[in-house]
Amino acid sequence: MTTFKEVTTQELIEKQSKGAVVIDVRPVDAYNGWKIKNEHRGGHIKGARSLPAKWAGYMDWIEVVRHKKIEASQELIIYGYNRDEASKVAASFEKAGYSKIAVYNHFLDEWTSDDTLPMSYLPKYRQLVSAHWLKELIDGGKPAEYDNDKFVVVHSHYRNRDAYLTGHIPGAIDMDTNALESPETWNRRSPDELKKALEEHGITADTTVVLYGKFMFPDNDDEFPGSAAGDIGAIRNAFIMMYAGVKDVRVLNGGFQSWEDAGFETSTEDVKKQPVQDFGVKIPAHPELAVDVPEAKQMIAAQDAELVCVRSYPEYIGEVSGYNYIEAKGRIPGAIFADCGSDAYHMENYRNVDHTTREFHEIIENWEQNNITPNKHLAFYCGTGWRGSEAWFNAWLLGWPHVSVYDGGWFEWSNDPSNPFETGVPEAGSLTRNQ
Repeated sequence: MTTFKEVTTQELIEKQSKGAVVIDVRPVDAYNGWKIKNEHRGGHIKGARSLPAKWAGYMDWIEVVRHKKIEASQELIIYGYNRDEASKVAASFEKAGYSKIAVYNHFLDEWTSDDTLPMSYLPKYRQLVSAHWLKELIDGGKPAEYDNDKFVVVHSHYRNRDAYLTGHIPGAIDMDTNALESPETWNRRSPDELKKALEEHGITADTTVVLYGKFMFPDNDDEFPGSAAGDIGAIRNAFIMMYAGVKDVRVLNGGFQSWEDAGFETSTEDVKKQPVQDFGVKIPAHPELAVDVPEAKQMIAAQDAELVCVRSYPEYIGEVSGYNYIEAKGRIPGAIFADCGSDAYHMENYRNVDHTTREFHEIIENWEQNNITPNKHLAFYCGTGWRGSEAWFNAWLLGWPHVSVYDGGWFEWSNDPSNPFETGVPEAGSLTRNQ
């Protein structure tokens, strides 16, 4: 293996100021803020890009690099927790034709320990946990950033218990998204229904709930494509639980895929739910997290608020409805586009190749192109609520102060013939597609 040039801390600072691209090859969870090696400060070197060493073994690794707009003409400085992982990624870049490559091997002993050196992290990283964190919790340990004594692990799915029974995280119970949202409207259920469902699943407001789903390659030709998109369904359940009042909701970053990638054992046991007597608080404890049609209409007209459309481009311009149970095609006039990806059951613009959440700086950059900023009240929506909930969760993790889900989405809006709609490509300058 090539021995790559090493840079000092001062050299990194100087080179970064002149345009060098700093690349963090540690796990995405460390990049977000978790102190995996008990470092003095969590997070990453400010301005660094996330490109985990794990991805270097992927066939389409170079496509990921290009997607991040890391060009061969740029100078690269690569760092990780140790020399081996930094050198591994550096070698992958060299093989791909990159020549200006250096490594930085003092992240732990110099950068994190010096409070004057700038770092960045995802403000609410604690709610996005790793498979190793969850394994420690399940095994009876006390993982970092956790001080509760009761937890429930939830395998989320939509009409697909087979996804659970064919393999799940040991000790996890299953939860159909229909338990928390109505199959007639796809909106969150009534407070009484939510109370009953949460109690039946053993969840109180004081229970730490860790949710995950299983990505199973959704096919639009299936009767219920969402049954294969449990990864998005998990975040939908997380949103409704937070709306109801569960105080500590966590999501397994990367879902079931992350558990399998870590090499942990799975189970096919049908774990019995342990009902509780009382949820503990009046539902909804956080009504501000959800927006319905009347408020959505007010937000369209307001200067300090935006409806944010988290759908695919073909849905947005009215080529398709996006769903086999929605006939109407088009978009809500005045809504800002925040491209989800290819269709109603994928979130490529919000996820990495291993289904972990995309580098949060990239999400911010994409949103800013369409004036989606934290100084406004933002209500994210899609067709029925899943993708809108995931985009909302990203904004919430960022600590943006006033973010909601417009729960009814295109389904509810289009069912009222008195509501206006648009189709076709918007006027030039009013739409930027995510990259």
